[in-house]
Amino acid sequence: MTSFDTKNPEDARIALEDPLDKFVQWMQDAEANEPSLPNAVSLATATLDGRPSLRMVLLKGMDADGFVFYTNLESRKGDEMSANPWAAMCFHWKSLTRQIRVEGQVILLSDDEADAYFVTRDRESKIDAWASRQSRPMARSFELEREVKKFAAKYVVGEIPRPEFWSGYRLRPVRIEFWSQRPFRLHDRLQFDRVDGDWQMTRLYP
Repeated sequence: MTSFDTKNPEDARIALEDPLDKFVQWMQDAEANEPSLPNAVSLATATLDGRPSLRMVLLKGMDADGFVFYTNLESRKGDEMSANPWAAMCFHWKSLTRQIRVEGQVILLSDDEADAYFVTRDRESKIDAWASRQSRPMARSFELEREVKKFAAKYVVGEIPRPEFWSGYRLRPVRIEFWSQRPFRLHDRLQFDRVDGDWQMTRLYP
């Protein structure tokens, strides 16, 4: 059941909103006000037996189907999402005293989508994608530098192809929560749940 004050015109209006449209509005506010990396987001994944892990990634796209980010598929998060496709995101913009939480399933992007994004990256980032064995043990720091030099020499001219082990994911949300700071800890929390293809809004206690 949707939980909000039916006599409150503001609640009634919010309940009809698409939370993805609301996300776009808040992201635009963050891009205008957050001094550094407004698209930075914490990404939580878990193993098949439920052991969680957390790290920061960069949101690289968003559409009606969800939130897109890229990574090494053989990294820890890649292994965990392969075993357990449920993940969560948390955006926090200190300058705006706002937060958005997103929960849903992650879907591997198609090769065409990953290739289209990879060609937009600068040359150094493409080389780094080849050179880094993300999340795996590295005996000495110079090993990464050696790998960077090796692939820089290999791809000294021409286009650099996308590694097969590097791609992107789309998190398809089933729950999105918007949090806004209010005086006296009376914070505003609006939770949207996808039910049978539609979004239902619930107002939560802070």
